[in-house]
Amino acid sequence: MKTMVRAIAMSMAMIGCGSVLAQNYPAKPVRVVVPWPPGGANDIVGRIVAQRLSDQIGQQFVIDNRGGANGTIGSELVAKAPADGYTVLVTSAAHVTSPHLYKKLGYDTLKDFTGVTPLAVQLGMLVVHPALPVKNVKDFIAIGKAKPGQLVYGSSGSGSFVHLAMALLNSMTNTQMVHVPFKGGGPAVVALASGEIQAMTATIGSVIPHLPSGRLRAIGVTSAQRMKQFPDIPAIAESVPGYDFVAWIGAFVASGTPKPIVDRLNAEMKKTLENPDVIKIMSGQTLDPMHTTPEQFATRLKTDYDKYEKLVKLTGATAN
Repeated sequence: MKTMVRAIAMSMAMIGCGSVLAQNYPAKPVRVVVPWPPGGANDIVGRIVAQRLSDQIGQQFVIDNRGGANGTIGSELVAKAPADGYTVLVTSAAHVTSPHLYKKLGYDTLKDFTGVTPLAVQLGMLVVHPALPVKNVKDFIAIGKAKPGQLVYGSSGSGSFVHLAMALLNSMTNTQMVHVPFKGGGPAVVALASGEIQAMTATIGSVIPHLPSGRLRAIGVTSAQRMKQFPDIPAIAESVPGYDFVAWIGAFVASGTPKPIVDRLNAEMKKTLENPDVIKIMSGQTLDPMHTTPEQFATRLKTDYDKYEKLVKLTGATAN
């Protein structure tokens, strides 16, 4: 009986400590690592959420861009950071793709991180340099087949959303195009606008500034249906039946971070993502807010880990 009483007392004490821990968090600035250069979708979402969290909580959430190697450099930094909630990772579904591309990583994708929540839905837009004589997806596929190995497309890194979206299109249409990976979506878009590469299935927020000026031409979106923000741009699926590529951008902390802190972050991010101003800004960038519980996100991560393993094998994507 005494043992049971002690156990109950200890449990209650732990709950009390956890509650205090969450209430006192954060007591100092929080570093938000975006493992991609400025300008891409991950950076856009990270900055929007970090700014709102800073205003909401009264403590600074500071962006730290650590681009390179498909997000793995910055991810390793977070995996090895103290598990105290003061280092947060904001990255894309490339997080669960990298283990299937790289023979050796400095971390275990599923074991060394705790997913806090998805933050945004990630869609892509097939854009080409205006010098390329194509007006639609059918033209693009036709020129790809007519000139195998001559069309060059860019990405934000091998195995990234941007890479796999195009690799899937190539696989489904039997076209052969040359892949050039960059350190992030921002540099890849700059290369496309300058004519260094000819095409890209870019994250939409990164190319929106270049569409009105005609520096880039949009010919399709990666979702199964047309987007409400761009109703005049066809879905790639209208020309390639069955094509559908949609992912997410999410927040993570190092595994072992106390659950009360994870739950506090989750709750504050939920509040952020429900803010009308945030919804308007993110949706304007075609990055619609997305939120789940940590438990739901953990399930999604395992499912997507297996899904992307199959996709990498199907497309033959490599870490080049």
